Amino acid sequence: MAIELLGGRILAPYFGNSIYVWGSLITVFMLALSIGYLLGGRFSLRNPSLLRFGSLFLFSAAAVLPLLFFGNDFMDIVFEHIEDPRYGSLVASLVLFFLPTVALGMISPYAVRLLVEHRDQSGHVAGKLYFVSTIGSALGTLLTSFYLVLYFEVNQILVAIFAALILCGVVAAGAGRRTLIP
Repeated sequence: MAIELLGGRILAPYFGNSIYVWGSLITVFMLALSIGYLLGGRFSLRNPSLLRFGSLFLFSAAAVLPLLFFGNDFMDIVFEHIEDPRYGSLVASLVLFFLPTVALGMISPYAVRLLVEHRDQSGHVAGKLYFVSTIGSALGTLLTSFYLVLYFEVNQILVAIFAALILCGVVAAGAGRRTLIP
């Protein structure tokens, strides 16, 4: 959710803050999350492990890097070629946010797979995970929109998100390696 809110800040100087911009962002995020959920579920079928789970966080962190390094330059190019805020914001949203959101969407279904010990508990485990995930998203939304954007620049917040994803990936991978070494 933090990246989606920041997406609005990234697109606003070029295409404004209209319903078209937010419609583009929300559409891209919803489509990307749905594909991420599907891919994460498939990825969890083959040799699920904390090590592979950590790799999803690291992949997500890597997918955020183009926003940091090329986001402004890409926005300049899109704005020069597509002035209509409907299509310009849609193209920019697709290119900048699709891959990171797909990667982040893969994490939840993989986590469900790791947490389910018995098939008859799968609904309960998924419900608890999505509860925690949604509460985290709500808190992240409030934190980002009420505080972070007031005190930090967009790129500084993206660096913090990148660092948090790296940290989660390293912790998960480290825990996975400890279970492999007797």
